[in-house]
Amino acid sequence: MPTNQTMMTRPGRSEDAPAIAEIYNQGIADRIATFETEPRSVGDIEAWFGSALALVVVIAPGGTVVGYAVAHPYADRCCYRGIGEFSVYVRRDERGRRVGELAMNALIDAAREAGLWKLLSRVFPQNRASLALMARTGFREIGVHEKHGKLDGTWMDTVIVERLIPENIN
Repeated sequence: MPTNQTMMTRPGRSEDAPAIAEIYNQGIADRIATFETEPRSVGDIEAWFGSALALVVVIAPGGTVVGYAVAHPYADRCCYRGIGEFSVYVRRDERGRRVGELAMNALIDAAREAGLWKLLSRVFPQNRASLALMARTGFREIGVHEKHGKLDGTWMDTVIVERLIPENIN
């Protein structure tokens, strides 16, 4: 379990669902990380535990979940079974403290252990902190989806990021 001397990571557990929902809902409200606009319930997050390929949380001293990263299946086709589409979110009051980096490094390790060969995501170009995090954790920008969707009536581009996991490429 990676640690930064005050925080640690571990696999997510169903009892983490309320904290994960709270963190995700902050990200939804901030309008910089997702096209989603409706808050998620604890039940919505609990469903992830049956379908996610990997889910990790960052724990602060005292046991509070302050961030998470999750990889869901990229697509239903069997040829894509080793690809995880991921997201990473950090509690507002913990941003800028490398929580996202801890979460991403733990997710990469969990994805490796799960046999995934690639992680990918899309990031809004305005989300400079997330793009910097992706660069620090070995992701590369491979292109831009122009006008990929609307957020609050405004067309948004997304930067496509990916990271291969070479140990799982045979």
